[in-house]
Amino acid sequence: MAFSKQNRKGTISGVVFVAIFAAAATMVADIEFVSSLGISPLVIGIVIGIFYANTLHNQTPSQWRGGITFSAKKILRFAIVFYGFRITFGQIAEVGLDGFMVSLIMLTTTFILGIYLGVKVFKMDRDTSMLTAAGASVCGAAAVLATEPVLKAQEHKTAVAVSMVVLFGTIAMFLYPLLYSAGIFDMTSREFGIYVGGTIHEVAQVVAVPASIPGSDAEMANAAVIVKMTRVIMIAPMLIILGIYLSYSAKRKGTSGGGVKLVIPWFAVYFVAMAGFNSLGIVPQNIVDLINEIDTFLLTMAMTALGMGTRFAMFKGLGLAPLYTAFGMFVWLVVGGYFITKWVVAFF
Repeated sequence: MAFSKQNRKGTISGVVFVAIFAAAATMVADIEFVSSLGISPLVIGIVIGIFYANTLHNQTPSQWRGGITFSAKKILRFAIVFYGFRITFGQIAEVGLDGFMVSLIMLTTTFILGIYLGVKVFKMDRDTSMLTAAGASVCGAAAVLATEPVLKAQEHKTAVAVSMVVLFGTIAMFLYPLLYSAGIFDMTSREFGIYVGGTIHEVAQVVAVPASIPGSDAEMANAAVIVKMTRVIMIAPMLIILGIYLSYSAKRKGTSGGGVKLVIPWFAVYFVAMAGFNSLGIVPQNIVDLINEIDTFLLTMAMTALGMGTRFAMFKGLGLAPLYTAFGMFVWLVVGGYFITKWVVAFF
């Protein structure tokens, strides 16, 4: 009983420890220069966490490890569920069939391409390939975090996937406005908004692109955000399909004697339910805004805890495979996404 009490105390201390780091990441993200770059506190959190893991981790009591793990696993799932408060079904309907189809096509093709490149071409392990593909195809770091429990992947693999999201999402955030302003993208304001929302990694990066284009109108920004949020909500069916595939694959290979139980990622189902509840408009907007702020902080805690479990020694042997895989998806998102968007808008 005494051990249980001591263990509980250590877990609480670990959670508080992570929260302090997450608060620091949030404050850094609020700095005007950092905010103007579209860098979210989630990204800063994992950077701070990785720095801690590779410098000061030996100075932390071992009893706190349970709290760090709790933040990376349990708090993460709770935060993903409440991420649904960022979306309403009405917003998805507003974007129209063309915006929905761009989201669906780009998510599906990018995810499949990422797995194929990672596993078949660059001989990367399955989990890292799927996590990297999820980050590029759905909604960046949040998608990587949501996919990790389904795969039961090791923390350093998740960190690799997040780092690829950070790298190529940041490049896209600067590249897209440059290409649009130079007239290379032959698109209307709405078309470009759909293209941005359907192909850029992070929500914050999607918001930043129209804002950084001189003279951009509200139609571009609204289309970009709504299409992006359509991709976000697709994470739920994607994870359910992925869970079914993994169960079938394990059963076919005879894992655990062929008696593999399908594990449904219920947090993804609850995420959709929360979005549906938010669509009813029962909760006042100021309360929704507060929930979203708290949720961002909880996601930052999860990312920070993830970074705290990531040491550079774990990356040995991976080589440049994650970089090549992420680059291949990036090229598809930029080039393929352009032609897919033009075709879908013209067709629908």
